Amino acid sequence: MRNGIRSVSMDDIAAQLGMSKKTLYKWFDNKDQIVLATMQQHLGHEESTCELVFATGSNALEEMFNLMQWHKQMLSTVHPSIFHELQKYYPEAWALFEEHKNTFILTKIVDNLRRGIGEGLFRADLDVEVLARLRLAEIELMFDGRVFPPRQFELQRLHLATVEHYLYGICTVKGHRLINQYRQVTEEVEEETK
Repeated sequence: MRNGIRSVSMDDIAAQLGMSKKTLYKWFDNKDQIVLATMQQHLGHEESTCELVFATGSNALEEMFNLMQWHKQMLSTVHPSIFHELQKYYPEAWALFEEHKNTFILTKIVDNLRRGIGEGLFRADLDVEVLARLRLAEIELMFDGRVFPPRQFELQRLHLATVEHYLYGICTVKGHRLINQYRQVTEEVEEETK
């Protein structure tokens, strides 16, 4: 996550684990297997954490703001090349990520939209299936270096901008008021931590 996948060698992995490369090769035939196993563990952990983050939200907007805070921390540790490297060099791990995105993440977006509509925070006329996939595409777009060159756009900035754009587009007036309240609280907390 910190250095990118391609720049980390089997020697680096063995050294970090405090073992010989020979011992590492007893468990994994190659780096592809390590990347796949790491991706499986990472996605399982992310799903558990995401469920916990959503469970602490008292409404659909609070769920999204809690998720934004969690993603802000997570994205601060992600090397911008991770997704490109996964897609290009590690197809099995990429397929696992794609499945996670198109099932778990999509389901969470749909559930959040339906909850928000039920609470009167999101517009009742939303096409949930279309907007959920649009949100998923926005997430993917953040990692497209052709659209957002990593040297020019940091992931945290992109995430905040896309989530705000999404939320302001789907909210009712009641939802807009609540967004403004959450933003004020978030900004006050960030000022206190500086």
